[in-house]
Amino acid sequence: MYQNLIKSIGNTPLVKIFHEMPTQVFAKLEYLNPGGSVKDRSASYMIEQAEKSGRLLPGMTIIDASSGNQGIAMSMIGAAKGYPVIICASEKSSVEKINTIKAYGAQVKLFPPTNTLEDPNSYHAQAVKLHKNTPNSFMPNQYYNIENRHAHYHSLGAEIWKQTDGKITHFFAGAGTGGTVSGVGTYLKEKNPSIKVFAIDSNHSYRATNGNPKPYCLEGMGIDFTSPVLDENVINEFLEVSDTQGITMLQYLARNTGLLIGPSSGAVAHAAHSYANRMKPNDLAVAIFGDSGRAYLSKNWY
Repeated sequence: MYQNLIKSIGNTPLVKIFHEMPTQVFAKLEYLNPGGSVKDRSASYMIEQAEKSGRLLPGMTIIDASSGNQGIAMSMIGAAKGYPVIICASEKSSVEKINTIKAYGAQVKLFPPTNTLEDPNSYHAQAVKLHKNTPNSFMPNQYYNIENRHAHYHSLGAEIWKQTDGKITHFFAGAGTGGTVSGVGTYLKEKNPSIKVFAIDSNHSYRATNGNPKPYCLEGMGIDFTSPVLDENVINEFLEVSDTQGITMLQYLARNTGLLIGPSSGAVAHAAHSYANRMKPNDLAVAIFGDSGRAYLSKNWY
């Protein structure tokens, strides 16, 4: 039993996938968090740290930019703690995500997609502007706040190490802000430097195209900006995945394993499946399934 909703975040299960392969690959089902994604961890941690430091006080308004899941988590926590919340999001975010944010009582402001977050018209730039013009407001700023990374170090990293009894050899996670892969990667490598950490990126992202990004469908991932949150020192390799590869894996897992996952998870699953051929029979990999496919049914990907 939990005394409040926020304390129920975490302790999500590991489930074996790709049974036909000789090596062990486990999916970490982060969509079973109360807000439906891995972002519950970073949002709750950043809010807690802001409260402890006095940056967030009762009655203040939380403003942040999000492609969806961080906004949902912030809205959920805001509702639980009594903070008004305003989320600036891209118009490419799924209808389900936007409606979920609204269901928690938060405001949503939508902006046309841009190639980079640095674009003055981006939803992130608009959130910064709104924060500056809104008295008594606080912006967690998940894209540039290293507490994002620390959240996953203290929570998800420690959890995975414990659940695998320290036997994990490979870790796969989607990279957007870089918080998940960097935080978990740092924790795991402190425990065992030989663990391999893989950041999954869109093949059309700013990083993958050397500064010439192209539009892509996969939400919740894609390194489209330079941020202190991403620590490349703990990443062994960036694995690039196309829209087609990620979406094809979504369909396969839903119809053959009963796992209905979101697009970033499909990309992570594709990368893990492809790389598993290079792993040894006794290796143990963990892949982050960040959110559920229920948030994307209107996209008609399944």
